[in-house]
Amino acid sequence: MQRIIIICFLSLVVFACKTESTEKHKQLLPIFGEKKLAGPEAKDTIYHSIQPFSFINQFGDTVSDKTITNKIYVADFFFATCQSICPQMSSQLVNVQKVFEKDNGVLILSHTVNPMHDTVEVLNGYAQSYGAIKNKWHFLTGNKKAIYDMARYSYLVNALEEDGTPEGFLHSELFLLIDTQKRIRGMYDGTDSVAVAKLISDIKLLKQE
Repeated sequence: MQRIIIICFLSLVVFACKTESTEKHKQLLPIFGEKKLAGPEAKDTIYHSIQPFSFINQFGDTVSDKTITNKIYVADFFFATCQSICPQMSSQLVNVQKVFEKDNGVLILSHTVNPMHDTVEVLNGYAQSYGAIKNKWHFLTGNKKAIYDMARYSYLVNALEEDGTPEGFLHSELFLLIDTQKRIRGMYDGTDSVAVAKLISDIKLLKQE
């Protein structure tokens, strides 16, 4: 009888460990973009991911895909002279930065869609006006085509020049949440405080995966 009880107990422990392991690796958020099946019998799933990149931030430092290795980050697009949605978006990112200020595993990458104007000096001034913390919130500039291609093909959002608007540029209002495997895990309206509150909540969820 005692042997049966011990066997049952060990079985319960093994089952509990398996359940805990399954829950630990459970995806708590969706993965955006196309996915492909690969590997033996096409059982492995390859998800859309952010492609390698290299830009310059507001301090003249290079920020690349190596910078975000094993990091969760929020990406967006803006330009310094924008008077429409950019100030709202940047103000919302101030709130995101504040929540994760002490968390080195969470970054913010803001890409200018007007790199001809938004030099390192301009971006530095813009960053200071929003209290951006060095090595936490990067304002990026670089080759225009590379930035626009990143928006369209990696982040799956719009970035256009001379679109007919008074300011001459069109860029998405979305904040993109990227996981440690460089996959898009969420898209949020950067002008909406409720949506940004969900972004903050989802970052915390993502850290539990």
